[in-house]
Amino acid sequence: MSKSTYLTRPGAQKIADELNDLMTRQRPQIVQEVADAAAQGDRSENAEYIYGKKKLREIDRRVRFLQKRLDSAVIVEGSQERDAVYFGATVEVEDEDGERKSYMLVGPDEADLERRRISFKSPLGRALMKRKVGDVVEVRRPAGEVELEIISIHYDELAE
Repeated sequence: MSKSTYLTRPGAQKIADELNDLMTRQRPQIVQEVADAAAQGDRSENAEYIYGKKKLREIDRRVRFLQKRLDSAVIVEGSQERDAVYFGATVEVEDEDGERKSYMLVGPDEADLERRRISFKSPLGRALMKRKVGDVVEVRRPAGEVELEIISIHYDELAE
């Protein structure tokens, strides 16, 4: 039995869109290119044919991966308990130097540090889970431990 893949609704839609693009646009285009290259004759020294077959295998591998992710997906709409940190929460924290940052806890497939989306399975995500406003958490990181105070918790971005 496979493990569940926790996703927000927008995260699941993004994976479905990529899968659709691979199946309806990219794969048919590569299949046609491979067929055209095969029609040119000797396939053993035909770079277009060899590259096309390789690209087709990569697309098929990605399609299988995305299908498995969607098949095991659990769409999380947000927690009913709004005063604690759970999947989908946007959490504002303040470090020891008074610097504030916000993070949204999402599944590993949606993590994007540039957009301040962190996996709920990451060290920071695990430290924040089930905590409430005012709690101080210690997070171990390569640069050393840091204490973060939870300033606010919001669940309004899941509908994005």
